[in-house]
Amino acid sequence: MKRKGNFKRKTKETDIEIEINLDGNGNYKIETPIGFLNHMLELFSKFSNFDLKIKAKGDIEVDTHHLVEDVGICLGSVISKALGDKKGIKRFGFASVPMDEVLVNISVDISGRPYLIFNIPYIKGREGSFEIEDAREFLKGFVNHLGLTLHINLIYGDNLHHILESIFKGLGLALKESIKIEGKKLPSTKGTID
Repeated sequence: MKRKGNFKRKTKETDIEIEINLDGNGNYKIETPIGFLNHMLELFSKFSNFDLKIKAKGDIEVDTHHLVEDVGICLGSVISKALGDKKGIKRFGFASVPMDEVLVNISVDISGRPYLIFNIPYIKGREGSFEIEDAREFLKGFVNHLGLTLHINLIYGDNLHHILESIFKGLGLALKESIKIEGKKLPSTKGTID
């Protein structure tokens, strides 16, 4: 079973193309005009083992918000597409990621019911930096289009860069665990994931 997908989305604000192989080696080619978003997506790809190609542009002269949110929407959509009927997946995944003084816990459930718990306080970064709010908007689009329940909890730490790296690494690790094939049946007593 090949768990691959591609997805395109073009609006008046953004133009995005994504390819993914869920059973890859963590190879990536990320091209957006937002350097820190590229860095986070590279970490996500590396720690999930998903092969990931993203080419995205948008109206960043207005704000980075549209592009950040739409990349999240597209990434969630392409993963959902690549998962297909979800038969045999483990469904749940967990990660606890330290980075220097920071510790972040991530829990995921590929439930078909999108929900985001983002237990991270607002921490102001340097002028023009990728902010906590950017990560939240990315993740809202991501969970809504993947059908993912995602809980992110900052246990401690206050360095914005380290917190964001821990979130994206942890999301990759938790998803890698949740998509493992463990059988042939749908992982639900209801007989459906939605």
